Amino acid sequence: QVQLVESGGGLVQAGGSLRLSCAASGRPFGFHVMAWFRQTPGKKREFVARVAWSGGSTYYADSVKGRFTISRDNARDSVHLQMNSLKPEDTAVYYCGAGNFMSDDEARYAYWGQGTQVTVSS
Repeated sequence: QVQLVESGGGLVQAGGSLRLSCAASGRPFGFHVMAWFRQTPGKKREFVARVAWSGGSTYYADSVKGRFTISRDNARDSVHLQMNSLKPEDTAVYYCGAGNFMSDDEARYAYWGQGTQVTVSS
């Protein structure tokens, strides 16, 4: 099955930037949508951004609009999340998901990576 591996997380000061990457193996092109979610202990996984493989349509959570940008590369074997103007409340484990629908719902994504930690210090 499809395997997704996130990278690029780390520690950054408030106001700084990080760029996350999600590398896919298997047959990711069978899925229409790639998305980023994030999660902190004790909370449900929260939608961050999504992009369609075909056409490149994007959608963002209100909390990250204007600060985060999701993109896909030319080969369509990876997606990225450029995170600017980071805030302490952005601290979370960030997960890459693959699905067939443009959805904000975690349940609509069939595959997930193991996550990459993003920590924003104040």
